[in-house]
Amino acid sequence: MKKQWSISHSHNYTKLKHSMIKIAIVSFLAIGLATSFSFLLSSSPPKSYYHSLYISNSISDNASISHDLYMLTRRPHVAGTEANAQAAAYVLSTLVSYNIDSHIVSYDVSLTYPISRSLILTQPEPASEQLPITFDLRQEIYDGDPYADVAHEVLPTFHAYAKSGTVRGAVVYANYGRVEDYKTLKEMGVNVTGTIVVARYGKIFRGDIVNNAFEAGAIGAIVYTDRKDYGGGGGGGGGDEGWFPKAKWMPPSGVQVGSVYDGAGDPSTPGWPSIQGCERLADDEVEKQGNVPLIPSLPVSAADGETIMRSVGGQVANEDWQGSKDSPTYRLGPGPGILNLTYTGKKAIETIQNVIATIEGVEEPDRFVILGNHRDAWTFGAVDPNSGTAALLEVARRLMKLQERGWKPRRTIVLCNWDAEEYGLIGSTEWVEDNRELLASRAVAYLNVDCAVTGAGFHASATPQLDKLLVKTTQQVGDPDNSSQTIYESWVAPDNSPKIERLGGGGSDYAAFVQHIGIASADVSFGKGYPVYHSMYDDFVWMEKFGDPMFQRNIAVASVWGLTALQLADEEFLPFDYLSYAYELQKNAKDLEDEISDKGIRLAPLFESIKRLRDAATKINQERKAIEENRVWAWKFKKDQVKVREINDRLMMAERAFTDAEGLSGRSWYKHLIYAPSKHDDYGSSCFPGIDDAIEEARSLSTPEAWRSVQHQVWRVSRAVRHVSQVLTGELT
Repeated sequence: MKKQWSISHSHNYTKLKHSMIKIAIVSFLAIGLATSFSFLLSSSPPKSYYHSLYISNSISDNASISHDLYMLTRRPHVAGTEANAQAAAYVLSTLVSYNIDSHIVSYDVSLTYPISRSLILTQPEPASEQLPITFDLRQEIYDGDPYADVAHEVLPTFHAYAKSGTVRGAVVYANYGRVEDYKTLKEMGVNVTGTIVVARYGKIFRGDIVNNAFEAGAIGAIVYTDRKDYGGGGGGGGGDEGWFPKAKWMPPSGVQVGSVYDGAGDPSTPGWPSIQGCERLADDEVEKQGNVPLIPSLPVSAADGETIMRSVGGQVANEDWQGSKDSPTYRLGPGPGILNLTYTGKKAIETIQNVIATIEGVEEPDRFVILGNHRDAWTFGAVDPNSGTAALLEVARRLMKLQERGWKPRRTIVLCNWDAEEYGLIGSTEWVEDNRELLASRAVAYLNVDCAVTGAGFHASATPQLDKLLVKTTQQVGDPDNSSQTIYESWVAPDNSPKIERLGGGGSDYAAFVQHIGIASADVSFGKGYPVYHSMYDDFVWMEKFGDPMFQRNIAVASVWGLTALQLADEEFLPFDYLSYAYELQKNAKDLEDEISDKGIRLAPLFESIKRLRDAATKINQERKAIEENRVWAWKFKKDQVKVREINDRLMMAERAFTDAEGLSGRSWYKHLIYAPSKHDDYGSSCFPGIDDAIEEARSLSTPEAWRSVQHQVWRVSRAVRHVSQVLTGELT
């Protein structure tokens, strides 16, 4: 193991430096290692010293991160509100206090808010004595709630961008509202046409739940938080534990709110930034784009959902469609319960605020390493997203400490705090569209943190060339839940290999960077999901009691996040390895071959292009290694700098070549042909999304033309992978 530079004893560092200078002089006279000599004569420690300092206990501060989270979550702060503008001001003033050049970039975007809602359960005559039931659609304040005085600021439960209207229909239960669930209903003879679907959260994006209901013929949708998934699955909503604030589980009145828009960015400005006075689509044009629902919907609690389920008759649902052990027996319907659903929302052009901070690089200021987290929340947002905001401010605070000790980044670091993510990744998408050409030519990587901490266990997603870098950084940061090992050691413990997921889903702000432009990206967090998601119970109390009582996990996220950024900003060669990409594509291509081997689709072009990528990745790795090993004279070092820059440009630009100007069929904003959301689940990550979409359609239509479309998509991906190989080799044909 390489000896680490001393962090705490500057005197020892000076003595060590003088000794090494003497050794270097001898080496220089003996074998001409001029680069080593000039390096040791510099007035600053090496970058590795600062990187070790960054993750040391001497500058990390869980009290600071706890304070920031507390300050950010004192009030609900939905995008477009004064409370969220105040949160932006807090982030800005904190960054400025760290002597980091910071400013606000505003956009005027189309947002929606609830005006009125009504949900009434009735039954045909002879009606039950207990019906009709008018639901109050409220989340209840708990005893001792420290935020009771601002609870009235929480918006009424609703779906952003939901269709306004009034509908009345018999209830049909559709499990999780997936395409396969509607296939099951059809096989069981249940007609969904003209009904109001009741489905539960938990498997796919809520917007796709509503859209899938519409495509199945439903006229409205109710989405509820089932105790089986969010209440602990046992008696009383949380087994013997109970629910929040006694335990971590969602209370019976808790409601998961959120957006049902499944695009990215302002729906009224698809593909261009929502700057003041810009061109906008009319409401009917927005609907024609196909990304907003065409039927009314509402989210409801577990208590209300179970009340509705008790009114449903018909066939008993399959075992895997049932609820928790003390829930009513779930049946499919239709009816006899009838729902009267009314929702009225308002659309408004509101100003949102991204906070942007920049630490300029000294050697390559035109190369950007970007870190991002969003600030807006549906309620208090202690987990989602402000655990990530507090981590971002912790990263900034530590970078200030490094600057005070003389560190300057080689490349520019940009810290971004996005607005209106919850509505549809709006703040980040508008900024990316506003800066598209600069980012496409200068952005090295984007590192995202959304919910920094929901519980124990490290999780990472990335484009594959960053896999080895994530392994390296997690090997240097201690596990917050086990001081005897590193994050990496706990991460790989289950199967002796780190599980790195991919960034094909549309769940957070990396989407515009990866899926629209093609920028190498990663997303890290501790924990995987949490029961009070998007409810009014996602507050500081929940985080302090259940998410991260000592705020050590938040500190660990800031350590991994910032150290990864430092490696990208300071390393002479970009720490990318496209061999990981080639291996990942090979595995996915084999899975694709197994899936459609009997359909006559030729995958040879895809496999051949992947082989070329593997060869190109091997070659550029060898070029880099040769430069690192063969430096002897100072004049050669200077000459090498041009070659280093050229290799780095190839590594940076290769990801762009996975994109195609035409984008995915019917979803042209998504340009990346390897990673993009599943067509019927915006959260779902799909490799080769264009091929997957074509296969789904071909299986539905069962025509030769449809399968020829699959072959065309295979050719498109093959060409993109071949272009990546050309970029990596840097040679014209």
